[in-house]
Amino acid sequence: MPLLEKLKQRALRLRAEVFALYLAARHPDTPWYAKLLVAAIVAYALSPIDLIPDFIPIVGYLDDLVLIPMGIAFAIKIIPPPVLAECRARAQEFIVNGQPVSRVAGAIIVVIWLLIAVSCVAWAYGAFMHTSIAAAPVNSSVAR
Repeated sequence: MPLLEKLKQRALRLRAEVFALYLAARHPDTPWYAKLLVAAIVAYALSPIDLIPDFIPIVGYLDDLVLIPMGIAFAIKIIPPPVLAECRARAQEFIVNGQPVSRVAGAIIVVIWLLIAVSCVAWAYGAFMHTSIAAAPVNSSVAR
């Protein structure tokens, strides 16, 4: 099997594992500390915002390649095995039948990005308009 196919298969397994952890975080038999850890890992793994931006050479992918797998491995160790087995089976079922779509989560992410964009535009407008007014030349030859 070519390397690219192996990587694709591994990525699909990782995605299924993250979804199983998401289900485990919502399971009533999962301890509270495991729920907290799993919620943080899944939110970070599925979030478009990174702790270290990906455009930074080498270090940008460090969190994706090291921190997330370490967090997933630790979360798998602290979730009770029967709960994890049940959640893995449910995750496989969802993947086969079609993945669930959370429109509420998508809407929240879009609203957050819009608020950030509006804040940046407002800041830029205030910073540049204030500067351009203060830097405008004063015409002292105007008759009073």
